[in-house]
Amino acid sequence: MKVSPMIKKSIWFAWLLIVPVGIWVTYVVYPPSIDGSIWGVLAFLLLTAVVASMPMVVNNTPIFLIQWVSMAVFLTYGLFVEMILIQISVVILLTRLRLQKTDAYKFPLNSLMFFIVSLLSGLVFYALGGTHGENFAQNPYILVLGTLYGISNFVINTIILIFIQAFAFKLKGPYFGKDFIWESITTLITFPIGFVLYELYREMGIISLLFVGIPFASLSIILSLYYSSDKVNEFLQNAAEIGHQLAERLKANEVIDLFVQKLIEMLPVDYAYILDVVDKKELKLIYKVEHGEFLEPVAVPLKKGEGISGLVWADKKPVLFHSKKQWKQINSGYIPPSVESILSVPIVRNAQVIGVLVLAANKKRAFEKSQLMIVDILCSHFAIAVENARHHEKTKENSERCALTGLYNYRYFENMLTSEFGKLQNSERNLLSLILLDIDHFKSVNDTYGHQSGNEILCELAIRLKDRIGDIGTVARYGGEEFVILLPDMMKGDAFKLAEQIRLLIAREPFALLQSMDADGKLIFVDITASIGVATAPQDADDSLALIRHADRALYVGAKRSGRNRVAEYVK
Repeated sequence: MKVSPMIKKSIWFAWLLIVPVGIWVTYVVYPPSIDGSIWGVLAFLLLTAVVASMPMVVNNTPIFLIQWVSMAVFLTYGLFVEMILIQISVVILLTRLRLQKTDAYKFPLNSLMFFIVSLLSGLVFYALGGTHGENFAQNPYILVLGTLYGISNFVINTIILIFIQAFAFKLKGPYFGKDFIWESITTLITFPIGFVLYELYREMGIISLLFVGIPFASLSIILSLYYSSDKVNEFLQNAAEIGHQLAERLKANEVIDLFVQKLIEMLPVDYAYILDVVDKKELKLIYKVEHGEFLEPVAVPLKKGEGISGLVWADKKPVLFHSKKQWKQINSGYIPPSVESILSVPIVRNAQVIGVLVLAANKKRAFEKSQLMIVDILCSHFAIAVENARHHEKTKENSERCALTGLYNYRYFENMLTSEFGKLQNSERNLLSLILLDIDHFKSVNDTYGHQSGNEILCELAIRLKDRIGDIGTVARYGGEEFVILLPDMMKGDAFKLAEQIRLLIAREPFALLQSMDADGKLIFVDITASIGVATAPQDADDSLALIRHADRALYVGAKRSGRNRVAEYVK
């Protein structure tokens, strides 16, 4: 949650204006009922400090189990003492959470919020005739007033939280998430303990705090462990679902994108990096996301054992750093200086590290050990998914590409032509031009220089065609010494001009035969020409087969029969 400097200043100003003066006024109007004994107050202060130092964090929100202590303090000593102890507990809690400097505004914010909660709930108690230090048996009405005090305390606290989120920080709902449910449950459980503590303290004195404090500490630990296990189970379920989603992706880039996206959604990640092991010699940064923005992965490659990711590669073990003090001596260079927490996991396949994942956050202690375990599991899914996707891409490429030239093959071209013609018929395309090219006298080249030299010419021609066509069309090897170029939304006249440029590109620059030498040991250069036919749909053809047929007719009738080394367009 980002808070503007103006709001932060307003929070500090409101605290200075309200809290010190408000506490002084409370002392004057509702003086404490200590009766000369300060040891009881100090004992309650110690209990408050223990409780404040044991919060539960749910959905990144600390659950403050202080209500039962504050109720016992309020019923015993009055509003002022309760207010002071709550203010101290807020400082202890936020110190325990180790807030960053940028979050320092949370001290006055929470102090102000709990001051208002204490004041208003206390005023409700006094307005209904409540007094302090009375026995429940002597005055059962105090039990009713104490219950109303507790309810008003919870309700006012909830209303203030929603107000702060909705109006101060402009956050949109839902406001009643898992953290609210947990706080409601724990409040319902702990409020009765406040009544018990109050009665025991009246009867037994300070020793009662020990009798109640130990069970509460045990309850807090049990609830924390339960929530932690519940959270781990939730992470494991998410990991399994993410694993299935990764396995469904058939492109390596899509697998990486989904993997990083899910990690950012699941964990408090500000920076995410993926490094690839290249030739078992170095780590190369291949993926970089900072504050949700995908950036160019530019960084100096790392050796094994160099930097955090290099150590993870060398040791084949994940690492978790809670603050910069733990890792600043081994910074790898690409991690921003604002980073505090780092979680790094090796990506392992077949017992070999094939990459390293690095997650980082500006906040201290942003990641937990349980999250490290989950990310480790996800990296196993990720490694398998990437390998499967790359295998699929390779298999698909082999089925779609000509093994010799690297161009698309006839099968791929046929499917693409059918698809493009469908777009033409659905008015998604206006025109579809096709260039069919055939090398002149190619058989004589093979007979004179050999088939290896013929293959060299085919490969060089493929390179020239790809370089010339670029992104304006698709080049494919049609078969033998024939090549085809598909040009969406290109007029016939423009296609004819392009074909003429291609003809000159072939005819004016000889082809070098790298595998052949003349008698003097010099490279042999061969002059090659090509005949080209051009046809355009819909004016020349009503279907894909007719477009090929008419371009082929222009090639052989209009170009080959007319002397070769020329371009001809289909004429009805």
